[in-house]
Amino acid sequence: MARASVFPASTAVSGPVRTCIGCRERVAKSELLRVTAGSDADGRPAVVPDPAATRPGRGAHLHPTIACYDLAVRRRAFGRALRVTVPGLDSAPVALYLASLAGSTDRPSDQELEQ
Repeated sequence: MARASVFPASTAVSGPVRTCIGCRERVAKSELLRVTAGSDADGRPAVVPDPAATRPGRGAHLHPTIACYDLAVRRRAFGRALRVTVPGLDSAPVALYLASLAGSTDRPSDQELEQ
């Protein structure tokens, strides 16, 4: 007897699949931003973005949007996903990174400026 797949064929994704800690949607790893536990500029424990996915240690994945970031903060998902028990884990570095991404898409391209 053939076993039915848990996911419909239309949602099949090639490559690794990860779950966004904000919205809990399962998508291709390449669509998500990896974050890890690290430290901020002052040396305090913080969640830091890892866009190249090369930092050592446990990572969590998040859609690179402010909406998913806000959901993750509201759900207190960063500490739980990264298995960090430090109180006051700062997620501001991720917010700054996402804001810089959002700002870069609003900025006109060089071609638009020349016209």
